[in-house]
Amino acid sequence: MSAVAWIAVGSLIAWVWLLLGQGFYWRTDQRLPRRTDPVRWPSVAVVVPARDEADMLPVSLPSLLVQDYPGEARIILVDDCSGDGTGQLARELAARFGGLPLTVAEPGEPEPGWTGKLWALRHGIALARLHKPDFLLLTDADIAHEPDSLRDLVAAAGAEGADGYDLVSQMARLRVESFWERLVVPAFVYFFGQLYPFRRVNRAGSRTAAAAGGCVLLRTEAAERARIPESIRQAVIDDVSLAREVRRSGGRIWLGLADRVDSVRPYPGLRDLWRMVARSAYAQLRHSPLLLAGTVPGLALVYLGPPVTLVAGLATGDGVAAWAGGAAWAVMTATYLPMLAYYRQSPWLGPLLPFTAVLYLLMTVDSAVQHYRGRGAAWKGRTYARPDPDGTAGAAPGR
Repeated sequence: MSAVAWIAVGSLIAWVWLLLGQGFYWRTDQRLPRRTDPVRWPSVAVVVPARDEADMLPVSLPSLLVQDYPGEARIILVDDCSGDGTGQLARELAARFGGLPLTVAEPGEPEPGWTGKLWALRHGIALARLHKPDFLLLTDADIAHEPDSLRDLVAAAGAEGADGYDLVSQMARLRVESFWERLVVPAFVYFFGQLYPFRRVNRAGSRTAAAAGGCVLLRTEAAERARIPESIRQAVIDDVSLAREVRRSGGRIWLGLADRVDSVRPYPGLRDLWRMVARSAYAQLRHSPLLLAGTVPGLALVYLGPPVTLVAGLATGDGVAAWAGGAAWAVMTATYLPMLAYYRQSPWLGPLLPFTAVLYLLMTVDSAVQHYRGRGAAWKGRTYARPDPDGTAGAAPGR
């Protein structure tokens, strides 16, 4: 066989393995477990870290204030040094909408060794513990919840013991309105599921752990046992780190796609999406040049190999290359269709996944370049460097 044919066959083998051997990551049926309502509804403290979120709060915060929850619940919004009046706006919205009681906290700039969001969560959780809640709901300021969202989350967590979950997380449905959002966002969730197959995450005893930071219901006892957030204070990808610590401490976790929890943050242009992905892509590779060197050709083989070898095979009359490349592209597209259906997007976007994968590959390389230029994971005016061996790395305020 020709070299092109070998590449095509290699791609096909990789896709058959991904189809059958990677936890059926492409399925989208992992939805919130349905359980009977508890006899006594446990108390919940909702902790919302917020930095410069004045544009998002008018949509997201009222959805929390008006939660239809039968038990005791309160909201703690932590204003992380915002410059746009986030804290004051939150107080005004609470006065206008009523509902759950709201506390606004302002902890100041992060101490060395803390990322900004986790610094905010530290103070929010500390305030929450004064009320001794049974659960903590950690949710972002750009996440909107349907009125029964909290009720469904708590019911899904269930009672303590073997039948209950210590962590229940839903990946909020991201916005898909602009052209670039339609092209990139479903693939973002698809790639996440490929790295952390939801079925494996949800299997008792599994070594795979992950959560979606926009919506995490965490049993307070489990948070204390796992030393959250102190144990993950330097994490850039804080949601996955949180889930790992909960599982490592013996907790049971669940992760799935949301039907009634939505992100309201727009990413209208490619530049917006690029920054969103690139800020943590190299951290996902543990800032390892070796992992990056392996990821680039690996992604090229898996995602670019099929269409390139199909075209090359047709152009040169190489039947093996054309057949294997076409079959691999077909399997790739088939695994992407369920995610497109979940996002209510046209199946004709399926064959474009190789193009989107190239964008993600370039974003990952750019993430590494920015890291070695000293910019690290930049987000909302802060830059997070790679943690030092002594554990003192953190935010660089003002950058």
